[in-house]
Amino acid sequence: MGTPWTNWARTATASPHRVEHPASADEIADAVAAASHLRPRGSGHSFTGIAVAPGTALDLDRWTGVTEVTGTLVTVRAGTTLRQLNALLDTLGLALPNLGDIDAQTIAGATATGTHGTGAKLGGLATQITALQLVLANGEQVRCSATERPDLFAAARVGLGALGVISTITLRCVPAFVLHARETPGRLDAVLAEFDHLTSVEDHVEFHWFPHSDDVIVKRNNRVDEPAAPLSKLRRFYEYEVLENGAFGLVCRVAKTFPTTTRGLNRLCGKLISERVYRDDSHRVFVTPRRVRFVESEYAIPREELHGVLTELRKAVAKLDHGVIVPVEVRVAQGDDIWLSTANGRDSAYIAVHQYLGMPYRQYFDAFEKIATAVGGRPHWGKLHTRTAADLAPAYPRFADFRALRAELDPTGKFANDYLDRVLGKASATGVDPETSS
Repeated sequence: MGTPWTNWARTATASPHRVEHPASADEIADAVAAASHLRPRGSGHSFTGIAVAPGTALDLDRWTGVTEVTGTLVTVRAGTTLRQLNALLDTLGLALPNLGDIDAQTIAGATATGTHGTGAKLGGLATQITALQLVLANGEQVRCSATERPDLFAAARVGLGALGVISTITLRCVPAFVLHARETPGRLDAVLAEFDHLTSVEDHVEFHWFPHSDDVIVKRNNRVDEPAAPLSKLRRFYEYEVLENGAFGLVCRVAKTFPTTTRGLNRLCGKLISERVYRDDSHRVFVTPRRVRFVESEYAIPREELHGVLTELRKAVAKLDHGVIVPVEVRVAQGDDIWLSTANGRDSAYIAVHQYLGMPYRQYFDAFEKIATAVGGRPHWGKLHTRTAADLAPAYPRFADFRALRAELDPTGKFANDYLDRVLGKASATGVDPETSS
């Protein structure tokens, strides 16, 4: 019996029968071919049960590093974390054009679940992929790109680990760049009024709203041809470790212990925002240390629905039986053509709701999900939601095509688990599940 496993947010657990740690592509293929049920589990940073392995767990912690660099094309092993990749790219004078604010995920796990940053002219991490090497259910190693098995490429870039085990990923990177970072306090209505303009003129813009008030933090990150001028080590330690992790963690623990204080503490946090301006290498700006554990749900909605969804969410928060301590995060992304990308076919706004670990969240997340679903929202594959294959199918134009390809490549459901059965339907040789075909 393998060692019991728990994800970062403690929302998913597993006791796999076996844990494999392959150190080569051939060893990955051998492990896949030998197993009857197998799941790659990444770094466990998904909030859903997507990485739960009911049989064999595949841990790629020994399969890391860059294997090839051709100009700005970089091929990286699937088990490499974003933190490791950013450091390796830095030594090569390269960078990823966009990132989210957490770098603990493996590159394969991050892309397979649709991880993204923010930027109206930029897509999620998976849009930076130019080629994939996968191990299929029978142990066969295949390569796909826009010209080699293009349907597999269109599906597997955000493949949920349902089509095969990713071995290597080739990414189109960019020359390393510096970002000018500016974080300022604001008011929700004012920010919403200018948000379309902000996203059109700023390279990367997002805001964090304290839901029991109108206070927001607005973050603007723009590429500049200037040298880095980072926060001093002391200032960075104070801002991120003392305030954002230490002090905020203490506030969350107080709210958890004394729930009636939650709304007031959330408002207080919103009032304590101060301006922060600096320049630094891109990955040091994009990524923020996150040591306060939370649960999260996120939905991608059509850009034009953002104002209405936040208006309804504001009303819903006011009616909750409990308070919310962690801010709401709002970002944007350009539409893409990846079959199960949450931005497939449309420019999207992303709204993420959070709650401190151990505090009540179900009523809040359910209310948010109902609002987002009503406007055609798509849940992040790695964050908490209750959607099923039956109601997800109409939200994705190529959903049926993905399921048919899954049935072709994994007819016995080797890569299936309870989460995939819920969001994709049970694997079958026909690709047709009665629950999604009616």
